[in-house]
Amino acid sequence: MSTLKIVKTTPFEGQKPGTSGLRKKVTEFQKPHYLENFVQSIFDNLQGHQGATLVLGGDGRYHNKPAIQTILKMAAANGFGQVLVGRDGLLSTPAVSAVIRKNKAFGGIILSASHNPAGPDGDFGIKYNAGNGGPAAEKITDAIYASSRTISEYRIEDLPDIDLSLLGENQLGAMKVKVIDPVSDYADLMEHLFDFSRIRALFDSGLFSMRFDAMSAITGPYAREILERRLGAPSGTVMRGEPLEDFGGGHPDPNLVYAHDLVEIMNSASGPDFGAASDGDGDRNMILGRKFFVTPSDSLAILAANAMLVPGYRMGLSGVARSMPTSAAVDKVAERMGIECYETPTGWKFFGNLLDARKITLCGEESFGTGSDHVREKDGLWAVLFWLNLLAVKQQSVAQIVREHWAKFGRNYYSRHDYEEVDAKAAEGLMQHLRDSFGTLQGKRFGALQVKQCDDFSYTDPVDGSVTTGQGVRILFDNGTRIVFRLSGTGTVGATLRVYLETYQPDPSKHDMDTQQALAQLIQLAEEVGQIRARTGREQPTVIT
Repeated sequence: MSTLKIVKTTPFEGQKPGTSGLRKKVTEFQKPHYLENFVQSIFDNLQGHQGATLVLGGDGRYHNKPAIQTILKMAAANGFGQVLVGRDGLLSTPAVSAVIRKNKAFGGIILSASHNPAGPDGDFGIKYNAGNGGPAAEKITDAIYASSRTISEYRIEDLPDIDLSLLGENQLGAMKVKVIDPVSDYADLMEHLFDFSRIRALFDSGLFSMRFDAMSAITGPYAREILERRLGAPSGTVMRGEPLEDFGGGHPDPNLVYAHDLVEIMNSASGPDFGAASDGDGDRNMILGRKFFVTPSDSLAILAANAMLVPGYRMGLSGVARSMPTSAAVDKVAERMGIECYETPTGWKFFGNLLDARKITLCGEESFGTGSDHVREKDGLWAVLFWLNLLAVKQQSVAQIVREHWAKFGRNYYSRHDYEEVDAKAAEGLMQHLRDSFGTLQGKRFGALQVKQCDDFSYTDPVDGSVTTGQGVRILFDNGTRIVFRLSGTGTVGATLRVYLETYQPDPSKHDMDTQQALAQLIQLAEEVGQIRARTGREQPTVIT
């Protein structure tokens, strides 16, 4: 008796993937056929997947478990030969990439809304990763969206759920389901890249301590296995290490606002030497020293400058890349090292071509994402281990390493101001106002600053020649100072306006200013040029990083 069901359906509005897949409220995904429509739209745009292997997992947020079961049954109905799924449906985003690459899988599906809140009233998300382990290219996500607008039926097996709590193989119709340890492959890869014996000696010395905040999200099991078991960090080093469906009611975004418990610990007089946090799906990181915050832009630059101290990068870097809104700190390092530095749009998929073509080794975004050619996603724990490796080799504090870097390369004072859940029409109006102002802004002087260039950033991929436009308004001044305005694609309510501010200071005697004070003129200029208060009604940003 056939168990295949072909279910009639009608399209849903708005199933357009953003920079990291489709993200909506859980209640949207719980609507009958909503998830199924999008998954079928993915499968309808794959070629050659019959009998192939799919990797499947998520960050453990609410609705992860039922969604996993649905996708397994649809994968079987659509001809996949095998699915590798994390135990209990869990896999961090970088771990999915690692498993795809290790097993030469056809691709993978990740269930996550990354750093967005979880729970019955929270957010949910889904995205497809290709065979290189990275997010699908725009031509694929555009095709998925087109299919979602015309879909009339989907295919699913009418079979019982699989028990995902037990490791091992199961049969789902003609398809094999292999439940795998979500941590081991990833942890083994980390042990290959970093000098675990040296980091272990750092913990064994008794002179070093750290705290890692998993924010009740996916990285808890990974951090406990790697930091506490393999590296010997004391039990309790990992805070909030149990993944919860609502992330403990918190906002799993590793920044100074949402990781406030860790920040308080690190700012105390007896705080640990090193602190770090990761986000909902494990692809972001925050780095802290005692009473010292390392900006993601500085972190990328410091990792690049010191890469040859780490076993996995001892042979040097082929090149580096950063997203356009990310500060130019890494540009200074690349120039000194004589390697190429690429400036891309926001979205990790834009690094994928550069990594696959071996044009770059390290890459990063200001939104707390850093990574390398070991996977095709940003990777939170990888960045933490990179820092631990540097601390073990250099035998300096976090603050000393950063100040030494500034003295050598200069300091890029940099900040991002986020205005969250702004009325979408008002946000779009602000952006259009800026575009309409290009003619009058060009060459205009604001005190000692003169506008050298203003544009809406576009990117031509040096590998495949594809062009991406409309990536954010840039106002560039003649001394390298800049203001960038961009609307984020990661929220689910209204729009998030991000304003990026940056100025370069080569003088070491001026490297100890408060960042917001150093950028005060730019903050005022951004308000003046963008008319932020008048157009959004906001007196101040929701989050400053």
